Amino acid sequence: MTDQELAIKIRGLKKTYSGEGHSEPKIALKGIDLSIARGSIFGLLGPNGAGKSTIINIIAGVVDKSQGKVEVWGFDIDEDSRNAKANIGIVPQEINFDVYFTPFEILELYAGYYGIAKAERRSDEILKAMRLEDQRDAYTRFLSGGMKRRLLVGKAMVHSPPILVLDEPTAGVDVELRQHIWQFVRELNQKGVTVVLTTHYLEEAEELCDEIAIINHGQLVICDKTPNLLKQLDEKMVVITPVAPIIEIPESLTQIGAKMNHEGSLVIYFSPSKISVGKILTIIAATSIEIADLKTEESDLEDIFLQLTKSKND
Repeated sequence: MTDQELAIKIRGLKKTYSGEGHSEPKIALKGIDLSIARGSIFGLLGPNGAGKSTIINIIAGVVDKSQGKVEVWGFDIDEDSRNAKANIGIVPQEINFDVYFTPFEILELYAGYYGIAKAERRSDEILKAMRLEDQRDAYTRFLSGGMKRRLLVGKAMVHSPPILVLDEPTAGVDVELRQHIWQFVRELNQKGVTVVLTTHYLEEAEELCDEIAIINHGQLVICDKTPNLLKQLDEKMVVITPVAPIIEIPESLTQIGAKMNHEGSLVIYFSPSKISVGKILTIIAATSIEIADLKTEESDLEDIFLQLTKSKND
């Protein structure tokens, strides 16, 4: 991928926070390399304290890096910070508004910070997109938590940046609003906006992201296309519901790891590279078990996340 195809380019990014008092310095990032393609939805995952927010804050220009190189839309954050900041919108985790400003006033204020002429501002358009048009002139102290989070997203979009960074955008919101934010993210992406998403909701990353990077203890554990990540675990599960209750699991099935669940079904975890579903069914057919229902399940992103972060800790 050429530099012209990258929205964000990170090379050798390191960050060490100075220790306070007699405490030791804390190494937050240990040399991160990331290439985020223009027009993609990129997921940045990791447990608390992994270094995700430090990466976002360095990109945003609010935290100084210790070492490395970061480019935003082709602009080096050190050599041309003005253009780098102009090409990115950051939606932070923390909700922080002046309680005596209205949503419309907040958007107008931030549009002014970016030097956008009044005739070119899109404050009402953004409020409508975030379903806040009815709260246009209400003080922000009267907004619900979900409304405030939507306003944060709107605030980051006032200057129409080609990159939008969402740091835990659906934390603390209800299921309906989460779905709305997901839809809004997709719509922005379809218009060409590159979206960088940090989240604790693994199903969110699995649902939205084209590519996912997993960070742990300040290191990049893995970065790959989402479908490729989902193939990382060579494991599936087959659940077999028998017509009649099983008194004892046949030995031929215990040899391939069959176990009984609390519902009386047989559960078999298997590696497709070692044994096929067809072979399992052949083994079952050789027993007296009659199958009423059968289903298979793939590994999901949570399985991969837990396995990779655990192996990195071991």
